[in-house]
Amino acid sequence: MNATLTSPHTLSTAQRQELLLRYLQRDVCGHQRIALEGGGEGECTVPHASVCGRDRRWSMPVSMSPQAERVLGCLLAGAAGDALGARVEFLSWDEIRRGFGNWGIRSMAPVYGRRGAITDDTQMMLFTAEGLLRAFVRQADTGSCHVPAVIHHALQRWLVTQGVEPALSPCRDGWLIRQKELWSRRAPGNTCLSALIDSAEFGEHAVNDSKGCGGVMRVAPCAFLFNAFEVASESARLTHGHPTGYLAAGLFADILNRLWRQNIPLDDATVIALQAHGGKPGMEETRRLIEYVLRLHQQGVRPNPERIADLGGGWVAEEALAIGLWCALAAESLEDGVITAVNHGGDSDSTGMIAGNLLGLIYGPYAIPERWLEELELRDVITQVAVDLVTIPLQYQASIAATEHQEIRQRYPGW
Repeated sequence: MNATLTSPHTLSTAQRQELLLRYLQRDVCGHQRIALEGGGEGECTVPHASVCGRDRRWSMPVSMSPQAERVLGCLLAGAAGDALGARVEFLSWDEIRRGFGNWGIRSMAPVYGRRGAITDDTQMMLFTAEGLLRAFVRQADTGSCHVPAVIHHALQRWLVTQGVEPALSPCRDGWLIRQKELWSRRAPGNTCLSALIDSAEFGEHAVNDSKGCGGVMRVAPCAFLFNAFEVASESARLTHGHPTGYLAAGLFADILNRLWRQNIPLDDATVIALQAHGGKPGMEETRRLIEYVLRLHQQGVRPNPERIADLGGGWVAEEALAIGLWCALAAESLEDGVITAVNHGGDSDSTGMIAGNLLGLIYGPYAIPERWLEELELRDVITQVAVDLVTIPLQYQASIAATEHQEIRQRYPGW
């Protein structure tokens, strides 16, 4: 894959499919993938991803629409930013420079026992996407669904993978929870853990006053189904009770949705999103900081570790969104923007993920450096979820056969 490509629109359809095929036919160590026949009834047909040499039971379809490619770019680049930042998340900028040189970290480094390891950010993003898809199936089948409650149920399944037995006793069906690489603690935020543990019913708002970034960093999939702002805000509010904590998440998903549907520049999408939602009560902190980075960008001021520190470490929602957005606005390429977003003495994996989500949606999966993709944990699972976010609604619109409906329900039961 050519990491210097800056836009998928410069490629023909055949070239896009050829590049995607080259990526999808390789496992995480660059070896050719071996596609096997699916297993028996009820057996998960998605591979246990990210382990070199393990048998493969599923192979990505080569043909993808440009819309699906962009969603794939959004989730993959977000996960890559998360994984790149994971190694330096708790380091100061001076410590990062001592460990990785004056330019900071640029390639995956060992953390959690491997290179390319994702954190709780990507784990929760995947379960949020699963909740959205289950809610879509429920809505399509019954005509009624409380989307935040279904997302809450999915996040309770994530809690199970963290070694906690929730009081709500979530169902453990569907394919995602059976991916054993997800059953690993990756420094999950205390706010998310405690809020989910304390939940008394599905869809209940968190009773804390936290505005940590644990709500905003996981909501990118909300840009592609239902009302992006509303669903993302309500999803973040399941764990973060401060208005800044959940409204910043809604703004982020709305920006992504405008990029996806309207195909407009990032600064325009941000301004329009602010015009639509910036006046909402509780949005004041987020609006001020986003307007500030827009002014910096218009003045040609580029982010660097010292300037990012002036915004804060990204540990809270409005700071994480502002840092990720500024790095994406100033980026000369996807790689440049993500590297800038992780090299600072703050919440590097979350800011890297936000910048990656934005830039991956803009540039598509071809702009992600191959060296990142080859080592990215759960790459195949992330890919499947991204494709499902686009193709499952289209399948329902196309009035697919009853057997196909049943297959989708088995993978995404409507609860």
